[in-house]
Amino acid sequence: MDFETFGGLWDRHPAWRLLRAHNSPLILAFLGNFFVEGNRGASSASDLATALDDLIYDLNTTAAADDGQQRFPKESHAYLEDWAATDAGFLRRFYPAGDDEVHYEVTPAFEKAYAWVVSLQGRSFVGTESRLHTVVELLRQIVHGIESDPDIRLAELRRRRAEIDVEIDAVESGDVSVLDEVGVRDRYQQLSSTARELLSDFREVEDNFRLLDRAAREKIASWDGPKGELLADLVGSRSEIAGSDQGRSFQSFYEFLLSDARQTELSDLLAAVSSLDIVDADQRIRGIHHDWSEAADRTQRTVRQISEQLRRFLDDQVWLENRRVLDLVRVVESTALEIRDREPGFGLEVDQPGIEIVLPFERPLYQQPANVTVESRLDDATEEVDADLLFTQSYIDQARLAANIRNILPERSSALLSDVIDMCPIEQGAAEIVGYLALDDDNVSVDIDDTDETLLVYTDPYDPDTTKRARLPRVTVRRR
Repeated sequence: MDFETFGGLWDRHPAWRLLRAHNSPLILAFLGNFFVEGNRGASSASDLATALDDLIYDLNTTAAADDGQQRFPKESHAYLEDWAATDAGFLRRFYPAGDDEVHYEVTPAFEKAYAWVVSLQGRSFVGTESRLHTVVELLRQIVHGIESDPDIRLAELRRRRAEIDVEIDAVESGDVSVLDEVGVRDRYQQLSSTARELLSDFREVEDNFRLLDRAAREKIASWDGPKGELLADLVGSRSEIAGSDQGRSFQSFYEFLLSDARQTELSDLLAAVSSLDIVDADQRIRGIHHDWSEAADRTQRTVRQISEQLRRFLDDQVWLENRRVLDLVRVVESTALEIRDREPGFGLEVDQPGIEIVLPFERPLYQQPANVTVESRLDDATEEVDADLLFTQSYIDQARLAANIRNILPERSSALLSDVIDMCPIEQGAAEIVGYLALDDDNVSVDIDDTDETLLVYTDPYDPDTTKRARLPRVTVRRR
């Protein structure tokens, strides 16, 4: 970082601005104890003002300014508004959903400044062993976590199993090694620091998600393009949040907290550690996992607000579209009422002034047909009839003709009728050709082009030695 970067942070960053503020001890003492040490989320302005009134009263009573005046003469509400102003940035001022009272919560910048100031205090004990073990364990997780060679992974697992077996054998033989008081205090100090840093990190993650939600709201408020493009953009933003490194890490942590077994294990471990006499137990640490769950839930609610913005946007768009339809209907109705009594200035001219009207009762009524007697038996036949004529009638099977076309043509293709007849010769003469022309099938259609002609040659079924020709328009058969 160069000089210009440090100068920009000195001028614009809220954490640095807090350290330069005249009332920074009051801000750090009150907001740090109320929000950070008390692990409170968003609080109403009335609760916050009451607590600040008590602190200001005690400070003004115990110590006065150099000129004899009160050190903090302003009202508590005025201080809160100053700390939440844009040029300050120590508090976030907002109205939660379903509540008409102003709420405040500290910003991540304040937590960074508060953590740095707290770290300035001298510590009587500074542990290093536990952090060294943590660094080594993290290095092992990284190196072995990215190893894809099964042999190397198995070798590492066997090495760890051998270490565990050695430790088991030592315990079984009565050689039990325990941590000394220094090791316990060292690890407890790191536990307390890491647990508090997690809560601070949650506020920063929540603030990052809130910025994305604010950007989505601004985009919805100023959008005047197609609805589909905005939805694609917002859904993409929501997916980017869940798919980012920060989002995946937060989701893994949140899923860990949702496990009942892990919650129970955390509770038992924290209770056991907090009951030790050799450590100066922080009572906040005993229930820190509940604080984690609450902070993670607040962060998760912030992510869900983007989905709610999508739903509200769609509801508003549907309402506006329905409103537009109703407005158009009312315009049409009002226009129709205005021109109802006017003579229309448009119309159609027809040659026939009227149409013939046929009333239903002008049709003849039903009449029962007369009975006819048929004499079906003749005793004396006077004419000889050739009965063979009855058996020479031919029947054209159109299903067979359609099957011929389906066997020849693939789906969604066409061909000339002459080509089909070449592959499936005529068997029943001209009647079969007429059958092709009158074909009625769901999958086959016949198109006749009168502008062209085709010549069909076939053999007479009754006289195989005779060849006949039929001149027809151009006929195309199609298979759907």
